Amino acid sequence: MPYPVLDAPISPLRQRLIDDMNMRRFSQETQRNYLRDIGRLATFLGRSPDTATTDDLRRFQIEQQDDGVPVPTMNSIVSALRFFFTHTVDRPDLARKLVRLAHPRKLPVVLSRDEVARLLNATTCLKHQAALSVAYGAGLRVAEVAMLKVADVDSERMLLRVERGKGGRYRNAMLSQDLLLLLRQWWKVGRQQGVMHRDGWLFPGQHAMKPISTRQLYRIVVEAKASDITKRVGPHTLRHSFATHLLEDGTDIRIIQVLLGHAKLNSTAFYTKVATRTVRTVTSPLDKLGLFKPEGISPDG
Repeated sequence: MPYPVLDAPISPLRQRLIDDMNMRRFSQETQRNYLRDIGRLATFLGRSPDTATTDDLRRFQIEQQDDGVPVPTMNSIVSALRFFFTHTVDRPDLARKLVRLAHPRKLPVVLSRDEVARLLNATTCLKHQAALSVAYGAGLRVAEVAMLKVADVDSERMLLRVERGKGGRYRNAMLSQDLLLLLRQWWKVGRQQGVMHRDGWLFPGQHAMKPISTRQLYRIVVEAKASDITKRVGPHTLRHSFATHLLEDGTDIRIIQVLLGHAKLNSTAFYTKVATRTVRTVTSPLDKLGLFKPEGISPDG
């Protein structure tokens, strides 16, 4: 179903919204999502979304609940509408009426180090292996991997420049020696294939002038894990595994926060719930009492 106003290429409202998002350096994926979600309200209203009233928003959210829209999706729509009413049409009073719903955050799927190695070795070409290695070796989001350029690899300071992170934030990600060697191998192969250029994308798509798509990266992971990994895995699983493995190795959680580009420490602290090796290395205070010895315990209880 076409969305009124926001689906019209010449709509001043749509253009103003896009300009507001561009000023804040929102990724193309975020912009598509915001346009889609604001379009949901426009479709519900049957008119321009900037004409919405408090009662309209209340009825819209009630209808979403009645239709069984998942809570994460509903909250994403709220984020889009809050941005629209706060920045694009200057109606913060309406933004405050939108309700975000609490929902339990699922524990992320984390691969063991052996599973990560098997996944990377199961890729079908060097470009795919290098892209997934960046996701795991630097802890990047899938969109951040896709948007890397050759010039973002800083071999002198051993950093990856992430210029299009979440929320348009810039940060430096780590570049390990092994990852640099792999990227140099990919650079040589890509140059021979004629798809790599010094001012181009680090991982070109089917057309060398465009970056690899996030959808393609998902397909690469699904195809690679199909061999012998039974867990439900996506590109973001490699980022989860990066953070968890660093935490298990004793890396300070604040450093991990910086590497992941998290605005809040709470987001990083969530990985303590899946860092099982960290739990296993802790000595229980009961053990330190020394009350029980294996040989002193009766098998009959």
